[in-house]
Amino acid sequence: MRRAMAGTLQPSPELIDVRDEEGFDEAKLAEYLRGKLEGADAPLAVRQFGGGHANLTYCLRFGEGDAAVEYVLRRPPLGPVAARAHDMHREYRALSRLWQAFPLAPRAYLYCDDPSILGADFVVMERRHGVVVRGEIPPGFGGGRDPVANRKLSEVVVDVLADFHAVDAAAIGLDALGKPEGFLERQVSGWADRFERAKTGEVPVAEEVRKWLLDELPSSPAPTLVHNDWRLDNMAVAADDPGRCVAVYDWDMCTIGDPLCDVGTVLAMWSNRGEGPAGNSPMPTHSEGFMGREEATRRYGERSGREVSGIAYYTVFGTFKMAVVLQQIYFRFHRGQTHDERFAGMGAAAESLFRLAAERRP
Repeated sequence: MRRAMAGTLQPSPELIDVRDEEGFDEAKLAEYLRGKLEGADAPLAVRQFGGGHANLTYCLRFGEGDAAVEYVLRRPPLGPVAARAHDMHREYRALSRLWQAFPLAPRAYLYCDDPSILGADFVVMERRHGVVVRGEIPPGFGGGRDPVANRKLSEVVVDVLADFHAVDAAAIGLDALGKPEGFLERQVSGWADRFERAKTGEVPVAEEVRKWLLDELPSSPAPTLVHNDWRLDNMAVAADDPGRCVAVYDWDMCTIGDPLCDVGTVLAMWSNRGEGPAGNSPMPTHSEGFMGREEATRRYGERSGREVSGIAYYTVFGTFKMAVVLQQIYFRFHRGQTHDERFAGMGAAAESLFRLAAERRP
């Protein structure tokens, strides 16, 4: 829970009016939450976080002025979703405990599995305020022209990941969150299966990469907690310091397994200067001062103490996985489950990432 700034619901570049097709009965939600959250007896105002492409995320504001409180509600996307994807109960399990050892994880307060409230299960968590850096570095950090700020952004995404991987899952009761034995093979096979279920046409290069990933499967290091979607735009940094993380988001795939999968995920979207962009919403890694993939890998290895000489495999897997994510989003658009025009080109973007995964094989 976070006290809101004085006045009415504050204008924010990250918040938009709730999209028509993604709205819900706000009065029913308010009645359900009354008495379950601090401050939830006050009138409710809802806005939507406009970023992101999968789970739907809303800002809940109860009351006005200095007494107002804000929470964040997350639910799966509209329509059928892939099995074990968009797992709100998993997100709640992780965030109801992780904040104790990893303060950058917002604390979850409530999980609801009653579909009569919103039409899907959902989790309500702490509201954090910070800057989410997506495809471009914002003007407040120099708009990409400040190499010092750019360097800080590249360091924070690596350093915070290493810190997260150092969390003792057993000490906070999360040691049963996943099954580390055979984790990497299950991940590769599972993401390949997701692609099969989301295909809108044949993509031979995707099958080629899937086979390579299974044939070249490495031995995994000791297991840790794994975020499973580690990216710069799943973090928020302080408005006055791009090198200080204030929150890490999107924990619905959190588990225990091979930590290098997280490294591969972030490196998949990390284009070196002179390379083309990776995906439709890549990190701003071409900016002067931003570390390249090789330096970022070395930095993670030094900070974590892990061997990273085989990271190329994980980068290929991360690229393959991101391609499947885009294909799943496009599949929902293709079937009319969402009419968000941002998703119209994601089928082509997914195919481009499959080709990039093939090119990145050592």
